[in-house]
Amino acid sequence: MTTTQVRATCPHDCPDTCALLITVEDGVATEVKGDPHHPTTAGVLCTKVARYAERTYHPERLLHPMRRVGAKGEGKFERISWDQALTEIAERLGAIAARAPQAILPYSYCGTMGLVQGESMSARFFNRLGASALDRTICAMAGATGYKYTVGASIGTDLEQFQDAKLIIIWGGNPIASNLHFWTRAQEAKRRGAKLIAIDPYRSLTAEKCHQHIALLPGTDAALALGMMHVLIGENLIDADYIAQHTLGFEQLKARAAEWTPERAAEACGISAAEVTGLAREYGQAARRGEPVAIRVNYGVQRVRGGGMSVRTIACLPALVGAWRHAAGGVQLSSSGSFPANRVALQRPDLQKQPVRTINMTTIGDDLLRAASPAFGPRIDAVIVYNANPLAIAPDSDKVMRGFLREDLFTVVLEHFQTDSADYADILLPATTQLEHVDAHLAYGHLYMMANNAAIAPLGEAKPNTEIFRLLAARMGFDDPCFSDSDDQLAAEAFDKRDARAIHFDWEALKQRGWQKLAMPAAPFAHGGFLTPSGKCEFYSAAMLADGHDPLPTYTPPYESAATDPELARRYPLAMISPPARNFLNSTFVNVKSLRGAEGEPHLDIHPADSAARGIVDGTMVRIFNDRGSFVAKARVTTKARAGLVVGLSVWWKKLASDGKNANEVTSQRLTDMGRAPTFYDTLVQVEQAAPAESHETT
Repeated sequence: MTTTQVRATCPHDCPDTCALLITVEDGVATEVKGDPHHPTTAGVLCTKVARYAERTYHPERLLHPMRRVGAKGEGKFERISWDQALTEIAERLGAIAARAPQAILPYSYCGTMGLVQGESMSARFFNRLGASALDRTICAMAGATGYKYTVGASIGTDLEQFQDAKLIIIWGGNPIASNLHFWTRAQEAKRRGAKLIAIDPYRSLTAEKCHQHIALLPGTDAALALGMMHVLIGENLIDADYIAQHTLGFEQLKARAAEWTPERAAEACGISAAEVTGLAREYGQAARRGEPVAIRVNYGVQRVRGGGMSVRTIACLPALVGAWRHAAGGVQLSSSGSFPANRVALQRPDLQKQPVRTINMTTIGDDLLRAASPAFGPRIDAVIVYNANPLAIAPDSDKVMRGFLREDLFTVVLEHFQTDSADYADILLPATTQLEHVDAHLAYGHLYMMANNAAIAPLGEAKPNTEIFRLLAARMGFDDPCFSDSDDQLAAEAFDKRDARAIHFDWEALKQRGWQKLAMPAAPFAHGGFLTPSGKCEFYSAAMLADGHDPLPTYTPPYESAATDPELARRYPLAMISPPARNFLNSTFVNVKSLRGAEGEPHLDIHPADSAARGIVDGTMVRIFNDRGSFVAKARVTTKARAGLVVGLSVWWKKLASDGKNANEVTSQRLTDMGRAPTFYDTLVQVEQAAPAESHETT
């Protein structure tokens, strides 16, 4: 028996981007474990990725090209050869491109976060084809935009410093489920005497283990931050010297914060004024004592109408109290802006012969149903889906389904499994998993450049994304030399080694070691140096004003709330959020039996007062609905959900739910205040007991 160990990287949409060690015995991957020497992974994996071999060798893995033989959505296919598949795709795309190349749309996201398999050869292909561009905003763009206006780039506190903080505010996230290695650092800080405070509408697994939980209403985070500013400035719990040297617009901010008394903030947030005042004092007094205070702000904050402004407002707090002076102070939203990724070299936008329109991935339901028009351009006649599962994850799901049901829409799906989206494909292509291909990775939760080596040969006839798009390019007659680049050649261009941060980047060396830390200062903004136009933390942003936003932190209430739409709130009085289930990652891993078994079935957490008012008891099947649609789940009556809130942990494959639906039946295609991002957590619903399942028995 021949046994080897291969260095790899977790490819999934998670801040941790773990370093993996794959044990291979006679060509079979037998174990996936964390690299004990990687400083952030430290040998520990989440329950999902620890079962990655189970996913790779899953009995339902797609291993051959397939052609649809049933109706769209039925999921009936016949096996065909790669030659047949490529010929049919090239002929169909060629005919569409001959009349209107922008009628072709790629739809992809973070099924893999790899710079090579994610968006290199595929981007080259669609740029050369002249297809419509996809606005990939469905996760983090609102917060990234607000943060950039304030700080300049997605750069913040290094994960490896958090254990030295004396106060950590975990704002809008559940790191036990979605950022495990940050949680490890937070626990170490707790053991050293730090206080942990969770701000979240839901008492998540993380909130339960913090010293304090502030359960505000969804979408009101900016109001809480403004209330904190009122107290911090009013009680002089600020760092006047840091403000004077390294910020812009303090006097304007002071005037804005004066409007936001703790009472006003509390009313907007649905909490007590004492909670607002207490949080501000905890934060400001710790900073005044010279202790590192840190905020981990996560994506739950930004999936509402005012999501970008919420993150922008929170991002002002560290500069206000001088928290950036300490390596363990400041705020982390994402570390992705630290990486000099060489996307221009990878994606080759120069291949585009003329400007193309951009379709927002959040509004795919509406856009697939649009007719051609001067404003919209040509109707979408073909969609190529890869690294994504839009039928499960896109909002307003009924419209998404109706769009993909169009018989005149040519749909190609690259996948590992027959997902909800795969059921609507005309051609289904088998893609490799992370154990079967080469890739290079950045991270959005730490500062290591990462390499992924192929541990095993591709199973069946599966091919890497890169190879599929190389073959399609050749079949379409694209003879540009860039389509001949190998995966190793692409990976060698992943980071710009001319940038001082990536000065140590060498692909061959990275493949051998697995990871290499960027050359970044321990405390990136201790002495200012923000990447904004002024070089300062911008409390007042002229760029925001130029872009049509309020230049100061402000509060924008949700689209769907009693404050903005009383009549809608009368009909649908419960706010709903759908954060990640612990054992799933977006819609990935849902079909892994052991992980789905741990989740059980779709549940809806509902407060006892709200359940009693509706005659709902624990374990009752309930129908959750609004004007957009409905889905069914089993009620869990619990105080984890605050009064007025219901929580449906997600994202289930629709085909694996009892009613063939999931939480995105009721979510909206409306976009955030900035960044053109989705508003998944800006949703009002009503809940009632579900009608008994219809019996199909005959007598």
